[in-house]
Parts: sequence; C-alpha cells; structure tokens
Amino acid sequence: MAEPYDLTIIGGGPGGYVGAIRAAQLGLRVALVERDKLGGVCLHAGCIPTKALLQTAELLERVRRADQFGVLVGEVTLDYARAQARKRQVVGALHRGIEYLMRKNRIAVFSGHGRILSPSRVGISLNDGSETEVETRHILIATGSKPRALPGIPVDNVRVLDSTGALELQEVPRSMVIVGAGAIGLEFCTLFRSFGADVTVVELLPRVLPMEDEEISEAMARSLSRKGVKVHTSSKVEEVERVEGGVKVRISTPEGDRVLSADYVLVAVGREALTEGLGLEEVGVATKNGFIAVDDHMRTSVEGIFAIGDVIGGYLLAHVASEEAVLAVETIAGKNPRPIDYLTVPRCTYSIPEVAAFGMTERQAREAGYAVKVGRFSFQASSRALTLGEREGFVKVVADSQTGEILGVHMIGPSVTELVAEGVLARSAEATVFEVGGSVHAHPTLSEAFKEAALDALGRVVHA
Repeated sequence: MAEPYDLTIIGGGPGGYVGAIRAAQLGLRVALVERDKLGGVCLHAGCIPTKALLQTAELLERVRRADQFGVLVGEVTLDYARAQARKRQVVGALHRGIEYLMRKNRIAVFSGHGRILSPSRVGISLNDGSETEVETRHILIATGSKPRALPGIPVDNVRVLDSTGALELQEVPRSMVIVGAGAIGLEFCTLFRSFGADVTVVELLPRVLPMEDEEISEAMARSLSRKGVKVHTSSKVEEVERVEGGVKVRISTPEGDRVLSADYVLVAVGREALTEGLGLEEVGVATKNGFIAVDDHMRTSVEGIFAIGDVIGGYLLAHVASEEAVLAVETIAGKNPRPIDYLTVPRCTYSIPEVAAFGMTERQAREAGYAVKVGRFSFQASSRALTLGEREGFVKVVADSQTGEILGVHMIGPSVTELVAEGVLARSAEATVFEVGGSVHAHPTLSEAFKEAALDALGRVVHA
C-alpha cells in the first residue's frame, strides 16, 4: 500500500490550493481533490470574472468623461462580447498559473468529488468515472459555498439568475431587478448600470450595504441615486413570475405592494455552505446553522479533520479562506500559529465607487462601550482625487478617544480597496491614530486621506 498522505484537502479554491502550497512548503506530502477547476468559485465564477468586467465598466465611465481632461475620443460604445472574451482570458491565465503552482510544489491533484470515509481515508469519484481512495493523516475541508436561493423563487439562470448566471449573460440587459444590496448585489448593480441597463435594487433590510458603517451606506445610497438606480429598502420580494421576454417581480414595500418588470432578476442574497456528499454526518463532523463548526485553529469536532473558508461561515471572502488555510496547515505541522484576528480582516466591495472597511463600525464601537472619537476626510479635499477626477467619497476612522487605538476604518471612493491595507497593517502592528497621523505620506496621493482622517480624530486635520 502507498504511503499515506500527510494531508488531503477537499476543494481547490483560494483556501484549498493556498493550504496545499503552504503544506508543501512545510514538507508535508499533500493530495488535493477538486471536482471542477482549480481556483474554485472565486476564480471562475466570482471574484476574478466580476472584477474583470467591473474594470471594463470603470474604464468605460472614465472614457465617457475624457473631454473633462482635454481628451476628445468621439462616440464611446461597449463591445460586450470583447469584454467577456477579456474576462475569460484573465481567468484562463490565472487558472494556468495555479496548475503550474501545483506541479511546482509536487502536489498530487485528483480531479473528482471527495467524500470522507473516515478521519484517515478519503474516497474520490474521479471525473473519468472511476473510483479511488487515499489514506491520509489529516483532512482539510475547503469546499466553499454556493449562491443562496430565495424560498419559492427557483433560479433557472435563464431569466432568474444567480451570480454565476449573471456573469454568463451574452448581452447587456435592458433592465434588471437585483434582490439584495450587499457586496455582490451592488457590484452587479453598478456594473450593469455603467453598461447602460435600467437597474432596480430590492433590499429586505433598511439600508444598502447593511453590514457596513451607516455613513458608508448613506453615501452609497446617494451615489446610486445619482446614477439613476432605483432602490427599495425595507422591501421584500413576494413573487417572481416568468413572462414572455422577461420577468415580473412583486415586492412589498413600506408604501405598499409594487410590481416591477425587467428582462432579468438577479438573486444576490448571500451564500450557503457546500457540504452535500462530503460524509460529514457519517464521520461525526458537527455543523452549526448549516456551516461546519470549528475552533480558533480550524479544528472540527473530529480529531484530524479541519475546515476553512466559506464552508465554516463567518467572513465568506477569498482572502479569509487563504489565511484560515495557512492557520490550519501550520497547526497540523505543529507550528502553534496565532489565531486570526478577524477585526483586521478587510471587507471590500468593488462597486463604482469602491467600498472598503475593517473592524467595528461607529455604532458597534459605541455599543461595545468604547469612548469613541471619529475622524473623517473627504476626497473632495484631496489633491490627488481632484487630479484623477474622482472626488466622490471619504475615509472614516473610528478610534478609542483615550488610547487612540484604531477600532475600525471605513472608506468609500477611488481605489479604497487598495488604501484599506494601510489601516489593516496599522491595526495589526498596534499603531494608533497618533502614529498614522504623524507618519509622512507622499503628496499628492490618495493615501493622504487616511492620514488626514487620523488627524481629524485627534482634532488636528489640516486640509478640511
């Protein structure tokens, strides 16, 4: 019999393949089971293809106002087929890169569906129709998630779409109703609106981006209104009816019932764990609210079995899955790693404008009992933002008024998904608003807005 693998990972997304690489770096013999394509949902039907299309949308918007910069380009049109082709090229290049990394790190990749037979044995239904088993000392579950459906509203990806179906549309819709105003919903909202679609958003909770700071939600709502997006908050979808050439969506709103007509409806109300067919019940792996339960080192209730990423709930984000995978693998290797501080996890929405945040909102900080000091700085006062023609948005810092500890940072505006890393690093290094406000930032840069917001929290803002 072949020597057992030290680790068998089920799922080859950004959690699984990163975990496999880290395990190989630590000298472990690794098997990786992936039933579809390496890279998972993030690469093939989520993060990457969405951002590729959003880049097209952002460029389209910039070119439309190129005359403001003295650049005359004539009529600007969108070739959606080319945009889709570029999306596929980006995804393909990254997919080939992951395949190379598996070979480079000598990771055994099995193409098929994995099922846990025992804490030391994984059965694999290979994609060629055959069956095999591997012996293993540890198992890491990294199977990810799938779009959550609305009860009574089946997704057919013809007229009623989930995020995967929306990415595969071969034409820009004339009109679309998007159910859910979280990150996924608003990314598609601003994407298709930039492409010329008439977009309506329906959100059950009282505000868009309901998990973000209230000021960020308010700013995003104003931005959507300026773009001509119709938003119904505190509203519920009651029925979706397929009609010739489109859909009718009946919603209940605070003002009464309404019927919306559109070419398509996109259901973007969150995601749920992919655990079907894994054999969790048979081996005794505990779950909670549909997700696998783990401790702060990603151990499940069964010794030797770990789980990470979307399948355990919490932050359903690719970068979180990667960090959890490293934590799990280093635990398996006996490295005694430090648990993840989830207050330093960045949350990014790649809408137009972008939104980025980490840590506590102002409300959460006050409810936690902190004496809070808030600093803000608008991009309207940023030299670099003005030169870019991107004046929308602001940076908000939530700090402890006594110690200057950074409790949370919330941003909306140009390139904030890049800027947020400075705040994450500051909190990770236990820097306070005193250090951030006192550090030299190049001028003119967008990053100055973070410095100025920190100074504002200290009552020393310069340019506002």
